[in-house]
Amino acid sequence: MAPDPTTLRGGSLLIAWQLANKRVLIVGGGDVASGRLESALVADANITLVAPAPLHRLTQELVSLLPDRITWQNREFQESDLLLDPIDSLSYSNSPSPQYVAMVFTAIDSYPESQRIAGLCHDLRIPVNAADIPALCNFYFGSQLASDIRKKIESVIPPETADAIENVGKLREKIRERAPGVGGPLSKKRMRWMVDLCGKWSMEDLACLDKEMMSALVDGGWEKGVVPSPNEVIGEKAPKPHGYAANGSAKEAVKSLSLKEVAPVAGAFVAGALFSGLALLSRARR
Repeated sequence: MAPDPTTLRGGSLLIAWQLANKRVLIVGGGDVASGRLESALVADANITLVAPAPLHRLTQELVSLLPDRITWQNREFQESDLLLDPIDSLSYSNSPSPQYVAMVFTAIDSYPESQRIAGLCHDLRIPVNAADIPALCNFYFGSQLASDIRKKIESVIPPETADAIENVGKLREKIRERAPGVGGPLSKKRMRWMVDLCGKWSMEDLACLDKEMMSALVDGGWEKGVVPSPNEVIGEKAPKPHGYAANGSAKEAVKSLSLKEVAPVAGAFVAGALFSGLALLSRARR
């Protein structure tokens, strides 16, 4: 089946850029710039670093350790920094026309200056990445993509999600204590009951659960093989019915999403957080 044409837009092309022996310009000497510097070194690029002292500790160490691969200009950016020096130019072309760096990273605090540098790069068709300014970037780092995805997920996950997920975990443990065992029909029955509960109760309903309510759910629900309604268990404390939106507010409608509906998004968020954590741990060990 052919894909829906309306879905074939709005994405980014994930590619690996070959930078071996190419000249890369990094503008900035702080923490973010040190990460860009490390990434460019791993890609076997030759680097021109433009930033006034003092440099970030890691950046200074790399400059000292790899003087043959990193050329540090202890000053502010100049437009001429985009030009290759004569030696680099020979490796690209014998053409008399000006040759430019293969890629530019900016990691500075000044938005106007980042905008100016990005504008120069766009005019010269040099790929540029401006840290924390997606609109100026021709390409992104994985961390930037992860940050954008995280922000979008956070904007749609209801604020009570954490409490709801924690309560579901506690309730699941109570049921396992009442009906222990792993695998087999009983395990499938527990899973089915929890799925039905998360489909029937909203996030706000689940976030309201306390110990007494959980006990009531186990005694009056699990033991009887039914899923009580929130009103039966929570009573007048129950939030508005699923799908309710006060004054037509879309925000309230989002808040009333059930755990079953938001689970795929929450799962992606948790997976992304785990991946980011492992990446940071890996980097810290190096």
